[in-house]
Amino acid sequence: MEFSVKHSRIGKEDSPCVVVGVYENKQMSPAAGQLDKLSRGHLQNLLKQGDIKGKTGETLLLHNVPWTQCQRVLLVGCGKHRPLDDRGFRKILQETAHALNRHHIKEADCCLLELAVEGRDLGWKARQAAITVAAALYRFDRLKSRKNRQPAGLRRVHFEIGEESDAKTVRRALREGRAVAQGMALARDLANLPGNICTPSYLADEARRLAEGDARYRLKILDEKQMSRLGMGALLAVARGSRQPPRFIILEYRGGQPQDAPYVLVGKGITFDSGGISIKPAAAMDEMKYDMSGAASVLGTLAAVSQLRLPLNVTGIIPTCENLPDGDAVKPGDIVTSLSGQTIEILNTDAEGRLILCDALTYCERFEPRAVIDIATLTGACVIALGKHYSGLLGNDGELAEQLVQAGKTSGDPPWRLPLDEEYQEQLKSNFADMANVGGREAGTITAACFLSRFADKYPWAHLDIAGTAWLGGQQKGATGRPVPLLVQYLLDRVAEA
Repeated sequence: MEFSVKHSRIGKEDSPCVVVGVYENKQMSPAAGQLDKLSRGHLQNLLKQGDIKGKTGETLLLHNVPWTQCQRVLLVGCGKHRPLDDRGFRKILQETAHALNRHHIKEADCCLLELAVEGRDLGWKARQAAITVAAALYRFDRLKSRKNRQPAGLRRVHFEIGEESDAKTVRRALREGRAVAQGMALARDLANLPGNICTPSYLADEARRLAEGDARYRLKILDEKQMSRLGMGALLAVARGSRQPPRFIILEYRGGQPQDAPYVLVGKGITFDSGGISIKPAAAMDEMKYDMSGAASVLGTLAAVSQLRLPLNVTGIIPTCENLPDGDAVKPGDIVTSLSGQTIEILNTDAEGRLILCDALTYCERFEPRAVIDIATLTGACVIALGKHYSGLLGNDGELAEQLVQAGKTSGDPPWRLPLDEEYQEQLKSNFADMANVGGREAGTITAACFLSRFADKYPWAHLDIAGTAWLGGQQKGATGRPVPLLVQYLLDRVAEA
């Protein structure tokens, strides 16, 4: 998908398609008004006839608009004539992309950046437009024997600006948006792959592919023997039930000064989660291929960081394995020793994500990080609490948590902060080990984060539970690419602070 900036005379220059907004009550955006004037009231007549009502996201494609040089004009409804909210603006862009693609329009001049969005500037609108359009056109059909052979759809969008002085701002925003969109697409591709293809070794190979494309990357991959020598007993306990060997991926992006402490992103990489001996119900178990969405989001974020050449040091840590039942699989009641030396009684083998993450969080200490953010499809309790709209956010540092909340508001990929009070730690008590790996039914998302917090006390740390936001089920089944927009925005904000 290509995006560019254009400053032209609307309707007076040849264009495959021009996209303009219209409102309810027969009102038009400035660009639509220019076309209407040029066409001697043609658009206004259509509005009066009720061909389009102007409701948010409604579209109408016009051919041969008189006295214009436009091959086609796409009218897009923008609702009531007032500043849009973020959600309304994204919906308009999403439906625009769907309509252009549906009509097999390969190239379009889009005038929708002129729409007023409450509290948002031109750069924000351009960045969100690029992300939204690209995400709307995402398809995953690489494993189908018969590919969709429909005529090619949208490939290029030129965003019209009113003043040439705005070109630099919009170009930069489009570049950022395109990088985020490509990072999301990578994360979605990896998560959508089935577990028989996207194994721990496959994720390691994907990290190699990223590292080969940029000299600023440093890659290290630990195998089972190396993890054993280090003492990663919690991670290796989860991996015991699978024939697929585990991997521990360390991908460092060195864009900052050598002495700068890195921001570390830790992604849960369970490439398939059956629950182990504490096996899950059969219904929808196929969706447990998405249990590596945290790992996918880390690779997607690092891909975007590299494309944007951010002047930061960012390290991705991915502990990855399968969680399967087997004669050698870990059992409820087993006690293992983590990399930190703390012992864990495994009361439920389906609470495996925290076991691989805890060793990764301990490993992070050697980087002396500025901040650590772990990303995991960790608890079904988070889906019950927050649904598919917000990711859960917990952590030990108020400033880091607030930075993530603000990045979520900017990116449209919001987290919701939950408490992490000491009282919840009581639920993790064990009679036989330093802690249990589950704390009962109450406050399951919080007690999972409490468990992780015991391995993250040496640095500012935040935990993102993306169990409800990483993928959609039903007819829309597929990965969402979240929280790549949130993580990239968080890092962009750190660059802006410097």
